[in-house]
Amino acid sequence: MTNNDRGLGSGPGQSAGSARRLTPAGEKVLAAASRLFYEQGIQAVGVEAIAAEAEVTKKTLYDRFGSKDELIVAYLRARDEQWRADLRALLAERRGVPRDQLLGMFDVLQAWMTAGNRRGCAFARACTELPPGHPGRRIARQHKTWMLTRLQEAADAADATDPGALAEQLLMLHDGACASSASDVAPDPVVRARLAARVLIDSACATP
Repeated sequence: MTNNDRGLGSGPGQSAGSARRLTPAGEKVLAAASRLFYEQGIQAVGVEAIAAEAEVTKKTLYDRFGSKDELIVAYLRARDEQWRADLRALLAERRGVPRDQLLGMFDVLQAWMTAGNRRGCAFARACTELPPGHPGRRIARQHKTWMLTRLQEAADAADATDPGALAEQLLMLHDGACASSASDVAPDPVVRARLAARVLIDSACATP
């Protein structure tokens, strides 16, 4: 990060938690940052490029977010909130069918991949790019913890012999599918991960 990108909390700005109340200019900045951060990487993209993509001035960017670090947090939080909303909606459709709920994460992931998110997991990538202590890493950890909790709840409802272990295995399959989609080595990684998940679920949940 360059000096022009400023540090966390410098400038007046707006906290990531207030992303829902962004002005139209702020929405443009966040949308541009989200595209560039995901496609090119957080560290590779500076505020100059984001401002140019959003067609605003750097002053406008700093007025809305305060710093590049706060913009990173807003990007990750917005992505986390959208994923949670999509997964909650699918789980609600499958209420009463715990095994299908366990597979829901892969179905949501497939929809995200189809929509163009083929460069891997934004949260895993953020953890490799951001330094220890960066608030963006906390968002990433919260995201994964939330997913693990939802999986464990569904595994428990499905009468898995060890809900915690099954949840961890399914989350690892999910993350592996994300990584494989970015490397482009194996075809249809999410489909294959879902098939493997079905085997794990059938094995862990002996009762039909």
